[in-house]
Amino acid sequence: NILSGMAVADQSRTTFMELQRKKVHRYVIFKIDEKKKEVVVEKTGDPTENYDDFTTSLPENDCRYAVYDFDFVTSENCQKSKIFFISWSPSVSRIRAKMLYATSKEPFRRQLEGVHYEIQATDPTEMGLDVIKGRAS
Repeated sequence: NILSGMAVADQSRTTFMELQRKKVHRYVIFKIDEKKKEVVVEKTGDPTENYDDFTTSLPENDCRYAVYDFDFVTSENCQKSKIFFISWSPSVSRIRAKMLYATSKEPFRRQLEGVHYEIQATDPTEMGLDVIKGRAS
């Protein structure tokens, strides 16, 4: 059974920790390598990139996992940061890909300690900046 045997590449864990602890990435996009049966890093965004840069990096017709480090200022004027785990599964992607990402999501998500919020999106409006801001505030 391909679904139960999904591994998480060490690089995926390490890259997440770099985002979380060292703030060297604004976001990380992960993909499932179906041949290797593991979750690998596809792309990272540097801290100067913004939410638009992130969303345009996601494929329109394939699934991905991503983490985004969202910086904001609270109503009390405190600088804060929250890490979002985003499960991107556009409705036009292959059934097999949707199944693979859906079944591997929880085991993968558990590897990433320190995620504050989770968002599942099938189209860009479900993960718009307004949605992120609403969850974080």
